[in-house]
Amino acid sequence: MTTLDDRHTAPVTALPTITRLRVVLLLDVLDGKHEAFLQAYEQIRHQVAAVPGHISDQLCQSLGNSSQWLITSEWEDSESFLEWVESAAHRKMVEPLHDTVRDTTSLRFMVAAETPEGGARRARTSTASPAAGLDPLPAPPLCTGGVVRHAITFTVKAGSEPEVERILAGYRSPQAQVDDSTRLLRTSLFMHGNRVVRAVEVAGDLGNALRHVAAQPEVRAVEEAINPFLEEQRDLTDGASARAFFARAALPAIEHVAAPERSPQRASERAAGRSAQRASEVSRHAFVHPVRAAEGPAEARRLAALDAEAAADAGQPLLASTVFQRGDVLVRLVDVRAGADASAMARGGQAMAPVTDRRSDDAPVRTSPKA
Repeated sequence: MTTLDDRHTAPVTALPTITRLRVVLLLDVLDGKHEAFLQAYEQIRHQVAAVPGHISDQLCQSLGNSSQWLITSEWEDSESFLEWVESAAHRKMVEPLHDTVRDTTSLRFMVAAETPEGGARRARTSTASPAAGLDPLPAPPLCTGGVVRHAITFTVKAGSEPEVERILAGYRSPQAQVDDSTRLLRTSLFMHGNRVVRAVEVAGDLGNALRHVAAQPEVRAVEEAINPFLEEQRDLTDGASARAFFARAALPAIEHVAAPERSPQRASERAAGRSAQRASEVSRHAFVHPVRAAEGPAEARRLAALDAEAAADAGQPLLASTVFQRGDVLVRLVDVRAGADASAMARGGQAMAPVTDRRSDDAPVRTSPKA
């Protein structure tokens, strides 16, 4: 039987021409503040309607809990929303709501399909350029087994690699719990030459986790420290510059495969958001595969199929594999049984040097020693 946790949710690519964004805001209104909340929303909704890129919004109240409310809004593209939500005008506009709610959760979705086609209300004609190049998460990320996987990659100046590695290996881990439904599970960093790959695993909403991590002082300090060594300049104090950098750095997960669960203990650990095996039983490695951009998707699928076959074989050391690909960058992150020869799983890829591997329930640990 396939459960919700076991279903393979791949990035939506069937309808690339639809670029509208749906934003969902869950709110828990304080006792005795309902009238103030409704008055604040009534004032704000007319102001938001004038924001460029805004199409519509709705206010809904839960049938099961009178304090729970939902605000949904639709935007012509993600960039229009991001420009507004990061502006001083937005912060001032939503101030009246702050004193009326106990908790909020924001979720963002790209519109993938609709009935009837074209929608009852058609979006206003937009002259803005497509947002895909500026949105760090232009499409829903891969989710399997209740875990969302994503990576970013960037290059540093030649000769700076040792200093960059020192900086990236030495930072203090941010708080893992993001909110009631989102938790940062694992962050793995690898380098090959001057290329850095940072892969994350999240239970819950990836966007919320990334924004949470980016706001932590220890992470901001690391990002500022490596700025002088980056081949591509960025200004993290400028929202558009930061989004553009992380959009270009995005390395989406294409496929994830894992060995079948073979014991109740491991299955329960996975349900709790942990790896199928404990850290002492697993060694994580990364391989970068040279590939032409046009051949990248097909090669990613080919490698994932080989890994799926190996993971299904109890005699093979491969426990899990995630294939990340964008353009001419293809990276495989593989988990093998501790002590096994990971080079047997290279499949033509070049081994990346481990920098750090951090779990939410473990202290920071080094991956396998460098050769």
